Amino acid sequence: MQTTTPRQLDAHLIERFAAIVGPRHALTAPSDIAPHLEEPRGLFSGRATLVLKPGSTQEVSRILTLASETGTPIVPQGGNTGLVGGQMPDGTGREVVLSLSRLNRIREIDLSSNTAVVEAGVVLQVLQEAASERDRLFPLALASQGSCQIGGNLSSNAGGIGALAYGTARDLCLGLEVVLPTGEVLDDLRSLKKDNTGYDLKDLFIGAEGTLGVITAAVVKLFPKPKGRELAWAGVGSPAAALALFESALAKAGAALTAFELMERTPLDFVLRHVPDTRPPLAGPHPWHVMLEISSGRSAEDARALMEEVLTAGFEAGRLEDAVIAQNEAQALALRHLREAMSEAQKPEGGSIKHDISVPVAAIPAFIEKAAEAVQSVLPGSRVVCFGHMGDGNLHYNVSQPVGMDRAEYLAHYRAMNDAVHAVVRAFGGSFSAEHGIGRMKREELIATQPAIATELMRRIKKAFDPAGIMNPGKVI
Repeated sequence: MQTTTPRQLDAHLIERFAAIVGPRHALTAPSDIAPHLEEPRGLFSGRATLVLKPGSTQEVSRILTLASETGTPIVPQGGNTGLVGGQMPDGTGREVVLSLSRLNRIREIDLSSNTAVVEAGVVLQVLQEAASERDRLFPLALASQGSCQIGGNLSSNAGGIGALAYGTARDLCLGLEVVLPTGEVLDDLRSLKKDNTGYDLKDLFIGAEGTLGVITAAVVKLFPKPKGRELAWAGVGSPAAALALFESALAKAGAALTAFELMERTPLDFVLRHVPDTRPPLAGPHPWHVMLEISSGRSAEDARALMEEVLTAGFEAGRLEDAVIAQNEAQALALRHLREAMSEAQKPEGGSIKHDISVPVAAIPAFIEKAAEAVQSVLPGSRVVCFGHMGDGNLHYNVSQPVGMDRAEYLAHYRAMNDAVHAVVRAFGGSFSAEHGIGRMKREELIATQPAIATELMRRIKKAFDPAGIMNPGKVI
């Protein structure tokens, strides 16, 4: 897409960029730049000679104006928690990393409209806590919430455990402030629940991974804080039993069912083996596990009664083998930690090949069966590590190396394993990128597998918004 030859970052150009943000916020020392050059899994890295940390929307505008004039590629970066390389510069050293971490103000919390205006660099957990202090809930919840930032959440259309009841980041956003690659500012920070005035421009930027512009602020939805929340952990015999339990729970609880997570025994075993201070949630082993949450706007007693009704029905129908309800917040946190630690707990087991997929909820049991067959056809002895958000059809279908195999030898099968699992995903009408985005990792597969007209339309949009081709080149499209 690049239409302007990238200019080398010579000393004079670095000085021009640095003058916009001030010397303290223009990082050039290798030790200062290093944390911005590698993503959490270590799969993607890059080079850069300049990291800019603007402190205002106006500074972002001036940076992009200069970048367009000089053909300097810009890579927006939030908390650097992305898993597909979308926030990483390439290996040329010509790309400038634009860190949004200083844009970290919560500009407003409006209790009447249940909205908040937040800047892109606000850490997700900070927003959650600020909402809670005002007796409100911001329901986006991720394992990385202590470091990921709102701008990155929106740019990747983050999902997480709460998507079942509240939707993804896109569903939680009412308005955006965006700096376009030309330096122009789109100020659309409206908090309207209903607005049918033409194209919904904000949705082009949400999920675009910084390829169309830089999100600098957003209006997000808040919700009344539940008066009662109950968390339970259950053992089930199969994904089919879990699906039946989900359908029953949804019928009984409706919108009060705010989480429903499915986990194979293997990832739980990894957590218990490698994560300190964890303990089995149930008395005995089970092939599959479920974590479910019920929230009530009426009372704690109502939430408890509804959870007990769901679990009782599950036992009576033979869908549950065992279950426990958290008796206090400490127990609830311990159970959530078991689920949230499943990604990290895979590292000591050696190489892991990741898949962030979604299929129709009803197809999950059949998908799991067929995908397991596909995995073994690529490399017998590979260990499926399956867990995720069953309630919205999104599974983290990861595959750990066979016991005793060399890590590098195993990871040489990455492409073949991806192809095999994603073929099963497509057979069930699913998506190979449910919530992590495309970035560098999945760009070629997106182009190869989506309809040609979809690729062409995306390229037209990219060219219209970014004629100089400076915004996060080599990502998404």
